[in-house]
This record gives sequence, structure tokens and C-alpha cells, in this order.
Amino acid sequence: MSSVFVSADCSAGYVANIRMEEESFVIDESGIEEGVKTGPDPNDYLMSALGACTVITLHMYAKRKNWPLDRAEVLLRMEPLDSGTLPEPEAFAGKRLLVVKRLRLFGDLSPEQHKRLEDISSRCPVQKTLEAGVAVHTILEVQV
Repeated sequence: MSSVFVSADCSAGYVANIRMEEESFVIDESGIEEGVKTGPDPNDYLMSALGACTVITLHMYAKRKNWPLDRAEVLLRMEPLDSGTLPEPEAFAGKRLLVVKRLRLFGDLSPEQHKRLEDISSRCPVQKTLEAGVAVHTILEVQV
């Protein structure tokens, strides 16, 4: 499993420094108090992970089947869950947020291949993790 190190200094405002193995990046929410979006926020990265996992899973499956998938695109939107507008509200019981995933597939694919790839798109590891839920256990290490 992966390991991520995140730090933030109070003198830097609402800025988090992230390090994953040899890669590093910053999440800057300095404008949050003024209602200004200064860059991607943590949920944007979560959605990016879901989108990347989805399109990669589709290409892996299509390649294994030797299907002509030229390009896969996914547009993701996170919104508060309003069970009154869902076709199957019982399927989302206990959930607070809904991710709407719009999938576009390009290539000379049959209707059956389109349908199968739609099904496969929901089997990427990140989506399975999000749908299953994640337990977070915090261990405090006091520093002086």
C-alpha cells in the first residue's frame, strides 16, 4: 500500500506540502476564508484519483480483450446527496455525497463493448475503496 507524508506550518497559511515517494506537490487553500479558490483542493485530488483509476482500468481491460478503445474520458462532479432525486435511493442509504461520473468512450466499439466497459468503469480500485468506505485510525505522536 502507498504511504503519503503531509505537513503544514502555521506561518504558511492554509498550505499543505505533500510527499509521495519521490514526488511532491502543494495544496494551497489560502483563499478559503475569502471564498476564493487558489488551486486544487483535497477533494479535487480525490476526484482526480478516481478519474485516473477509471480511465486506466478501462484501457487495461480493452487492451486485454484486444478491443479498439482509442480514448476514454471521464467528467466527475461531487455534490451533496439528495436521495429525493435518485432513481434508487435505497442504494445510497447512509451516504452524504454523490459523485456523478460521466463516461465517454472513443473507438470503433460495439454496443455490447460500450456496455461492458461502462460496467468495468465502476470496478476500478479507487471506486471500490470509496464505495466500501474507509476506516481512519489516528495515532497521536506528541512533539515538543
